[in-house]
Amino acid sequence: MLKKIILSLSILSCPLLSLADQIKLNEDAPKTYLVEKGDTLWDISAVFLEQPWLWPQLWRLNPEINNPHLIYPGDVLKLVMDDKGEPMLIVDNTDADKVVTPVATPKEKASFKWSPKARKTMKDKSAVELLPLEVIAPYLKYDHLFTEQQLSELPHIIGSDEGYRMTIDGFKVYVNSDLDLAQTYAIYDQGEELFDPETEESLGFYVNLVGTAQAIRTGNMADSEPATMKVTSAKREIHAGDYVVPVNKGQMLPSIFTMKAANDSLRGAIVKASSDNREFGKLEVVMINRGANHDVTVGDVMAIKRPSPAVLKTADGPKYKAEAPRWNRMLSDESDYKMPEEELGELIVFKVLDKVSMGLILRTEKPARLKDIITAP
Repeated sequence: MLKKIILSLSILSCPLLSLADQIKLNEDAPKTYLVEKGDTLWDISAVFLEQPWLWPQLWRLNPEINNPHLIYPGDVLKLVMDDKGEPMLIVDNTDADKVVTPVATPKEKASFKWSPKARKTMKDKSAVELLPLEVIAPYLKYDHLFTEQQLSELPHIIGSDEGYRMTIDGFKVYVNSDLDLAQTYAIYDQGEELFDPETEESLGFYVNLVGTAQAIRTGNMADSEPATMKVTSAKREIHAGDYVVPVNKGQMLPSIFTMKAANDSLRGAIVKASSDNREFGKLEVVMINRGANHDVTVGDVMAIKRPSPAVLKTADGPKYKAEAPRWNRMLSDESDYKMPEEELGELIVFKVLDKVSMGLILRTEKPARLKDIITAP
């Protein structure tokens, strides 16, 4: 069952909106919508809005419910207009069903009278989430990127109780550090080094989760005594040299998600996909080459774009660069025309590191690829 997550929709401060920030309803936006189990806030937003990230401007305080920030499966959302003629979405569960209710008469046996009565149904205990937590939870808790300097400072496994070079579930492993008793640790091996496609700067090393373990002896490195961990789960072989990181260090699930458009100045690229495929689509987890150092925050919605194929001028007319004569390709490294960048989807950031962020693809018209551009939506 999906974990409950409170949707924080900030509507306390409303600065003047630019034209780009004014909400635009879809032409086929329904007047009412029944929230179903499995819906996410993004899915519902996309039903009504051309720009789903502007959901807070459509969703208003509803006096009929105690907490207007929670929507549950079974709720009926109604699209109305406020006193200024602006669209507004509210929860309206006032539809009544006709039920048969017995009514006794003074002289005769009971007769039956039809009368309206509100249907009483139990709502699903889990509020609608901004993102499907079952998809992103493993990445929130475990996936990470470390610089070479950070890796050199992490404790690592030096061996096991069986003397093997690799271990699996149930083994004890030793760590060259003092650990916290009963603390759970993630065990990583070093993966590929990621580079910024624009600057060729190293963004860090992607680390692969190979297992988890619990500290059963703290160790005392002042006396050269390593700590002991018992492996509780192994995804693959655990080797000497693998890195050890506390699971609860910057890896807990956030209690609040917001959804907003990324900064107008944002421009970056997709540098990795969790599947390692060449192409990927909706609900794929990706990494982008922008992070906290670039003012990226959790909940930022970004457009995914791709430049149209380069075109060169040739003696035989315009040709795609890949099909142009070699001479033309030697004369021009780039397109002779400023080809447009076409939008193909959106993603939302759910984890931010210094130089990179992790995002979940929310929509694609065609498969996304590595080096696709990300901008403000």
